[in-house]
Amino acid sequence: MGSTGASSGRRSTESRDRDSEGRARNARPRDGLGRPLPYGADGVSRQPEGVARTPEETVTEAQALLDAGKPFHAHEVFEDAWKSGPEDERALWRGLAQLAVGLTHAARGNVTGGPRLLRRGAEAVQGWAAEHGKPQPYGMDLAWLVSWARDLADEVERGERDAGTVDAGARAPRLRGA
Repeated sequence: MGSTGASSGRRSTESRDRDSEGRARNARPRDGLGRPLPYGADGVSRQPEGVARTPEETVTEAQALLDAGKPFHAHEVFEDAWKSGPEDERALWRGLAQLAVGLTHAARGNVTGGPRLLRRGAEAVQGWAAEHGKPQPYGMDLAWLVSWARDLADEVERGERDAGTVDAGARAPRLRGA
């Protein structure tokens, strides 16, 4: 009895999700923390990719998503700024994206990856501010963000937050300070 592959649980290459240019795109629905859900499940709307925003629009939209407990989605907004913004600001936006992903992982219960990404993002943001002499670009309080990220990373590692109990909305940083 040969296998037809129909019961392998994987979608065939012919039915993989592709964009109009043929690039792979996963159309599976996602939850509020970006985790994939089964096809057909109700998920949270995704952030559109490749949107050019002003820095102020980026900060405002990312803050709204963080406040709503959607740090994965905020990361995508920061990623757009990192990929489309001025070259000299890319490290800033990449660091902010890492902070959002770190919060995402901490909220998912990843007690290793969450703190690691929070610290990596904090280091990037702090380094960018030091290099450019701009501790508050676009009204953001980078020193406060660095402190927030390091404190949360420490809490998660010390077990002050049980795996999976970091409430992303309640622990969302205030990009423009406390």
